[in-house]
Amino acid sequence: MALLKCTDLTLGYENIVLTEHLDFEVNAGEYWCITGENGTGKSTFMKTILGLRKPLAGTISYGDGLEKNKIGYLPQQTQLQKDFPASVTEVVISGFQGKTGLRPFYTKEEKAGALKNMERLGIEDLSKRCYRELSGGQQQRVLLARALCATGKILLLDEPVTGLDPKATEELYELIKKLNREDKITIIMITHDVEAPRKYATHVMNFGEKITKEEISSGRYMV
Repeated sequence: MALLKCTDLTLGYENIVLTEHLDFEVNAGEYWCITGENGTGKSTFMKTILGLRKPLAGTISYGDGLEKNKIGYLPQQTQLQKDFPASVTEVVISGFQGKTGLRPFYTKEEKAGALKNMERLGIEDLSKRCYRELSGGQQQRVLLARALCATGKILLLDEPVTGLDPKATEELYELIKKLNREDKITIIMITHDVEAPRKYATHVMNFGEKITKEEISSGRYMV
């Protein structure tokens, strides 16, 4: 069963159409890269999956036990967020907030889960550090660990390597690949990196771009 199924989906806001007639399924274990020019609806697509925006038309359905509050999301950071004065542990464990409801505390299981995700991403030694004192690459690992606390199935990543140096970029890509290949977590990633789709993705969707007939016939690419 598909995790996500989009049927004749039209995306936009205030009746401004950005992308329309999207029909596709995302299955467990796949790695999708979403490419395209700015303003073609890529971030709007992710916000629609998360239920933060309503589609202008069409539907998104969820399967295999997936719910909106069980989707891990790593958005693009603002400068204010980069300066957030909290410890790494506090940032990571906040990924469970979608599951706590009105409960004003974290359970032992959630605390253990936060530690496990920090260990998965190699940042357990940073647990007591202040988030705003970290490098860009370290901050992205923290936010990825936070997103993992929300899900065991799927991660939505919006330009996760923006602003990172080449070494940090490669390290983050390899961590994401490991989560996909070894932990079987489905990835949907927005990227402007022209190499990432060819190197990592099982499927590529181009918003508002032309691609070759050969790429379409390969089955990996969608317009």
